[in-house]
Amino acid sequence: MNLDLFADNKTQTREKICEGAMLLHGFALPQESELLRDINTVILIMPPRQMFTPSGLPMSVTTTSCGDAGWVSDARGYRYSKRDAQSQQRWPAMPKSFFTLATQAAREAGFENFLPDSCLINRYTVGAKMSLHQDKDEKDFSQPIVSVSLGLPATFLLGGLARTDKTTKIPLTHGDVIVWGARARLFFHGVLPIKAGSHPILGEQRINLTFRKAL
Repeated sequence: MNLDLFADNKTQTREKICEGAMLLHGFALPQESELLRDINTVILIMPPRQMFTPSGLPMSVTTTSCGDAGWVSDARGYRYSKRDAQSQQRWPAMPKSFFTLATQAAREAGFENFLPDSCLINRYTVGAKMSLHQDKDEKDFSQPIVSVSLGLPATFLLGGLARTDKTTKIPLTHGDVIVWGARARLFFHGVLPIKAGSHPILGEQRINLTFRKAL
């Protein structure tokens, strides 16, 4: 299915992207106030910062985490750690609102037993992007990934098992949630550069929450 055709159609609450991947339109909106409150709490404890790829290139997003483990990237490589690599502090606990939303979204997409232990929080400003990549630092690939989009619109790319596979462009707006797992679990994915704009609540930024079973 080419979801480019559905950019302006928000009447359906669910869209099947491919086998194993589902777009849930506006799924996070009922929990919006709690999510935004708890995001602020987490970033006050562990502020987002710019990380670097193992080759030394700066990432265009700023990043923090919460939960039992957080995702980090530096000269030592990509990995999960129970402590922030820079401060050596433990990550903030995952807020209940985060855990509830992630498990409910996974269940809605057909994944009944998702128990996330890590939430990566990426902050995108205008022009920030995420290159095509696979999520393969986790130990259990039978668990899905749940991605929550807040703030400025974004275009999510979902490809296949090879970086060169054709990608589907998926427009995301505030409150949308994507869930992918099963045969789609290791598909390459990314985010095109964020276009200029201003969200009524979050202003000139996009916040993405990505939930995984990391350990």
